[in-house]
Amino acid sequence: MEVPRLQHAFSSPTGPCEEVIKNLSLEAIQLCDWDGNKPQDSGIAEMEELPVPRNSKISNITCDSFKISWETDSKSKDRITHCFTDLNKKENKYSNKFKHKDVPTNLVAKAVPLPMTVRGHWFLSPRTKYTVAVQTASNQVDDDYAVSEWSEIIEFCTADYSKVHLTQHLEKAKVIAGHMLKFSGFYRKQHKEYFAYIREHHGNAMQPSVKDDSGSHGPPISEKLETIFFSCSPEFNTGKPPQDSPYGRHRFEIAAEKLFNPNNNLYFGDLYCMYTAYHYVILVIAPVGSPGDEFCKQHLPQLNSKDNKILTCTEEDGMLVYHHAQDVILEVIYTDPVDLSLGTMAENTGHQLMSLSIANAKKDPSCKTCNISVGH
Repeated sequence: MEVPRLQHAFSSPTGPCEEVIKNLSLEAIQLCDWDGNKPQDSGIAEMEELPVPRNSKISNITCDSFKISWETDSKSKDRITHCFTDLNKKENKYSNKFKHKDVPTNLVAKAVPLPMTVRGHWFLSPRTKYTVAVQTASNQVDDDYAVSEWSEIIEFCTADYSKVHLTQHLEKAKVIAGHMLKFSGFYRKQHKEYFAYIREHHGNAMQPSVKDDSGSHGPPISEKLETIFFSCSPEFNTGKPPQDSPYGRHRFEIAAEKLFNPNNNLYFGDLYCMYTAYHYVILVIAPVGSPGDEFCKQHLPQLNSKDNKILTCTEEDGMLVYHHAQDVILEVIYTDPVDLSLGTMAENTGHQLMSLSIANAKKDPSCKTCNISVGH
């Protein structure tokens, strides 16, 4: 059950609201900013004690919502008219320094049957750790409040984007994809030492590794799915792989049909930008029935390999023909090992520009082109 909208501004004894942000589309809750200092006239009545919430539990966690419940003594239960929820983001050293600063958030709601739903992309982001505590309150005849002490603080982490949210990203990607261009192969750039290590320690086969945390903050592929990174976007003037590279001077090239064919499935993984005009799209290619394929079936929207606006494999005169979207930078990640004998090696002759690297790069949370209305 959703919590009804509270119509009054108020102050909490240990987390007073300075200002209530009105018309917040949460169906349930209003949002307040507070500085943690109790004003001299708080509007809170220090009256008989209210029961302190005990054994708080979090359930039904999504990327932008959760349910919370708690236990209270039954003798004063009828006096509870409201509850205050103190929600705070747990910062860590990997937090996006460019993301809008998160502030402590006091959520206010009328008392409803538990569990109570808290929902709002204004203050909840996917795959993010939060702390939460609750407090019961009783509205008095003079509009003062009697309040309980705060409950114990508990921690939880919001979920990844669901298929629904990724499909919204996919629809945005389709809008900006542009015309389809023909291409014939994928490439992967790395340092000489990387390929030497593959030959010596992995029998000539590049091994999938866990994808880094670059891109959007909530896709299930980040830091969970093991893949090998490839590109297919060529230089506009030559139609060949770019010669500049932040990843290394050596380039492995492989025919498109070796990775992308009717024996593989295609999935949408992410859409993001990094404070620039151009956008990146991540697609996942997984051999049918492989562990990577099973993961993607559960978590990602699947694309029709023959008919989509980003990357296609069609048949013409008995030959496989490949096209990719012109107006996005396409990143293709493959979920199985790839033997170096399936392709050829070449050397990049351009600059080794580390500024071009997107390793662990964070998405611009303010871009209207690639952000959706949940999480950032």
